[in-house]
Amino acid sequence: MARQLRIEYPGAFYHVTSRGNQKKPIVLADRDRCVLLDYFLEAHKKYGAIIHTYCLMDNHYHLLLETPLGNLSKIMHFINTSYTVFFNKKHSLVGHLFQGRYKAILIQTDTYVQELSRYIHLNPVRAEIVAFPEEYLWSSYREYMGQRPPAPWLNTTMVLGYFGHDFRNAGTRYAAFVAEAIGKTVENPLKKARSSLILGSEDFVARIKRAFLWDKPENREVPAIRGLKEKPALETIQRTVERSLGSKNRFARNAAIFICRKRTDYTLTEIAEFYRISKSAVGKIFQQMKENLAWNETLESAVQEIEKSLF
Repeated sequence: MARQLRIEYPGAFYHVTSRGNQKKPIVLADRDRCVLLDYFLEAHKKYGAIIHTYCLMDNHYHLLLETPLGNLSKIMHFINTSYTVFFNKKHSLVGHLFQGRYKAILIQTDTYVQELSRYIHLNPVRAEIVAFPEEYLWSSYREYMGQRPPAPWLNTTMVLGYFGHDFRNAGTRYAAFVAEAIGKTVENPLKKARSSLILGSEDFVARIKRAFLWDKPENREVPAIRGLKEKPALETIQRTVERSLGSKNRFARNAAIFICRKRTDYTLTEIAEFYRISKSAVGKIFQQMKENLAWNETLESAVQEIEKSLF
């Protein structure tokens, strides 16, 4: 399983999802849910974790998580490992409770925190467990509505602050914001994340890349690095290949397609449309080039030199 690239720094915000192994339940009783919430408290005490929005579902949970100390990995390792030990012992089970590694997307708060908070709170509504979010006991929505006091590890004021400085009026506006999405097809804001890793404006993504990714080598175990590195335009790749291998010949075109698939995150559709061929043809060309380069060292060396000049 490919490892997810972790970008950690003090004050970072994340949307975190952790799912049950093989989509199995991570809770079997309300007592399990209470214990998981207790571990949120312990993570707050030990590692400074601040949760702004949460929702516990039967086979996964969502968090909008802030890490004042820049220690996401420690926080999530503590929560998931501690809870797994408790769950397995209580229910006489062994093995992995969660499906591999948790998924964490770095968030630009000012741009997306409102949408994400709503998305998290509407999970049980989308799953048709309840008709309205306030009917669900195991999310932070009731705290947002002032129906119960927030836990020490839960901060509702940041999100509500986007809806006004008066807490009661802000809660009313937030409730209206959430309600307007019920029964409608609202796009999942997480789909806008770059390489399923960073959700924010182009400037925000660029700042993160400059600060944390500029010197990271590509790694097959962490494929997100490739998607976040600056990539040349398809036209640039084509021109660079033609300068080295000649223009208007099939091998140069195939080499360019091979490089696009190997070294960038351009989609099959984007590459196919640029070269005016089918998506299946792109796949076949890539495989053929891969096989040809495996036995032809001269061609392999030429393509590698082109790659060096481009990346």
